Amino acid sequence: MKTNAIPGRRRLFAKKLDFSRGRVELTHGAGGKASAQLFEELFQPAFSNPALDRGDDGAQCGGADRLVVATDSHVVSPLFFPGGDIGALAVHGTVNDVAMAGAAPQYLTAGFILEEGFPLSDLRRIVDSMATAAAEARVAVIAGDTKVVERGKGDGVFINTTGVGFIPAWLENPPSASNAKPGDVILVSGSVGDHGVTVLAAREDLPLSGPIESDSAALHDLAMQLLSVVKGVRTLRDPTRGGLATAVNEICRSSGTGALLHEEAIPVRRPVEAACELLGVDPLYLANEGKMIAVTAPEAANDALAVLRAHSLGAEAAVIGEIVEDPDNFVQMETAFGGKRLVDWLTGDPLPRIC
Repeated sequence: MKTNAIPGRRRLFAKKLDFSRGRVELTHGAGGKASAQLFEELFQPAFSNPALDRGDDGAQCGGADRLVVATDSHVVSPLFFPGGDIGALAVHGTVNDVAMAGAAPQYLTAGFILEEGFPLSDLRRIVDSMATAAAEARVAVIAGDTKVVERGKGDGVFINTTGVGFIPAWLENPPSASNAKPGDVILVSGSVGDHGVTVLAAREDLPLSGPIESDSAALHDLAMQLLSVVKGVRTLRDPTRGGLATAVNEICRSSGTGALLHEEAIPVRRPVEAACELLGVDPLYLANEGKMIAVTAPEAANDALAVLRAHSLGAEAAVIGEIVEDPDNFVQMETAFGGKRLVDWLTGDPLPRIC
């Protein structure tokens, strides 16, 4: 969760963190409002620097090579689920963070925290899956680390990956959440909520009304294709923890704007809708691991949509809203009934351990 601070924007948090008596809660890792507060009141003041303060998923480190670095940790439960597992997810998540900064990912590091007693057969399955995903994404795992904790002090395996990539010379204006402007168009590359529902169904053994699997995938080829063909791409963001709703709020907070989304335009598959109705959750807040949001200049939107739909990972792409002028950074939704409702940051953690 990365969010930069802009003086004068609306207050997002009701009260400050209590560092004398407060405790870490599950919500602090959910990617929503609590995660943003932990970053803005603890991590950002401690580590503040221009690369971190931009608030993007991957940090551009400067220099002639335009190096981008991103890191991600994966604690998904269960470890194996339809359409993926923690190994492939660890590759895809970090590759995508690098790609959202406009960089072509080239290298990964991998850190494993293993629990004593974890089956070696499962570990081999995870490592093989990770190796396959890295080979398919054309990235090399060049360094790593392994630690083991006592039985009962972990949950099988956690994986941290760090990705390194380079912004190509031809890309003059790399995408950033801070680049969005009023009048820009918001697109999403496909249906939302697939990953979150799949992992939850696998965890709780829930029956689904139709076939559904995680959308976990590496998006760098799709992102590079979009950036190379379409001028006027302002922002790229993969809506992982906190889902589409939180990702759009992050963009608006970073850029000092607001947004208007159109409910009927947002693609959600029927099995996901049915599962969300059963569970009482909103698909806009469910994690996605193979989708991206693109914010483009209005004149570039049609070309962007065509490029996305021409790629297998963007076949269901849609225009879902626009960036508007709003100093309070509110995101609103035009509902199917013609009214409007507020689409706030994720509050709480309805689906912990989802990625």
